[in-house]
Amino acid sequence: MSKPKVFEKPIGVKDYLPHAVSKLRQIENQVLACMDSWGYEQIMTPTMEYYDTVGVASSTSDQKLFKLLNNRGTTLVLRSDMTAPIARVVSSVLKDAQFPIRLSYHSNVFRAIEEEAGREAEFYQTGVELVGDASPDADAEVVALAIASLKAAGVSRFKIAIGHVGFLNGLFEEALPGEREAQEDLKAHLLGRDYVGYRERLRSLTLSEEMQGELEGITRLRGGQEICSQALALSLDETAQASIRHLCEMWDVLEAYGVCEHVLIDLTMIGDFKYYTGMTFEAYAADLGFPVASGGRYDNLLKQFGRPAPATGFALKTTRILELIGDSLSESISERVLIGYDADGRTAALDAARELRAKGAAVSVVTERMDAASKAAVRDAAAGGTGKQVHYKGVAFTKLLTFFGGERERE
Repeated sequence: MSKPKVFEKPIGVKDYLPHAVSKLRQIENQVLACMDSWGYEQIMTPTMEYYDTVGVASSTSDQKLFKLLNNRGTTLVLRSDMTAPIARVVSSVLKDAQFPIRLSYHSNVFRAIEEEAGREAEFYQTGVELVGDASPDADAEVVALAIASLKAAGVSRFKIAIGHVGFLNGLFEEALPGEREAQEDLKAHLLGRDYVGYRERLRSLTLSEEMQGELEGITRLRGGQEICSQALALSLDETAQASIRHLCEMWDVLEAYGVCEHVLIDLTMIGDFKYYTGMTFEAYAADLGFPVASGGRYDNLLKQFGRPAPATGFALKTTRILELIGDSLSESISERVLIGYDADGRTAALDAARELRAKGAAVSVVTERMDAASKAAVRDAAAGGTGKQVHYKGVAFTKLLTFFGGERERE
């Protein structure tokens, strides 16, 4: 294997230049402010965790974890999500805090990938966890907050598809009692949105014509509250029935939030079926083929850390949102000023810069003991501006001030 060149970086990671960082921070701050207004307090956890605790509890498959050894030979992982680290914190540092606990976060996470996958190995998530409430109201709250957070991030056209893993568990157990391998195969096809493979696997099974038709029909169960009544008629299994009733109650709460225009029920939406235990959802933007948010209920996670409790939450795919709407975001700083000065004008120029920064402006200064040519370049920058902008060496400014010869010459 050839040695990397000095400017190369690992596959799957990227550099964020100043313009992109400004947009990313704007999305982050607006979303976290939204979450704070809903009563969620921000938390930060370490980038590295023990493999035997957070690593094995994570929803990420083992082969996708970045693993490393410390100087004592203990296996560590780079965090692959924030849910498992927060579960650790809730079960330890916050073990005396009363439920429900509402926490928010913005963090980079890491997933080992194959080179041909074309996906990022490091990306950013902004999300929440609501721990200690098993009610449909809690699930509806995180869905409604996901909608509010997407709007705060600048995403205006999107749909959230909601499902429930209990419905499929109950339905498949009723149709294929005890046939675990076949049930897992069918769920894996639905997880991967491989409906052709799903139907082919159904046809390979010994099922009545009526049952096969019903199981094929669930791929068309998408819509509003009417889907609940249709699903209740499909299965008499107690787990499946309880799951649909939970979704029906969630829908009622979402109607009270006034957000049902963004929501549809999709009973093939199961998320990671080994991780989620109940409601699960994904949000899709109109102009992007990948989900921009996902979440659901995971009631079995916290017991792995010694504090059993129900929990639900979601994460925005912040980097995908940046790709989607970054160019449409307005500048977070309303005034960006360029100040040019020579040795005689230094004190007045730096005084002016200090006063402007105190008022919230971003100020850049340029001097280099200016000769006539440098002074002319700064002065000419104003003439090259369009509208209210002044362009100097590729950077746009809203205002130009010059202090040459000890005096402020012009604006």
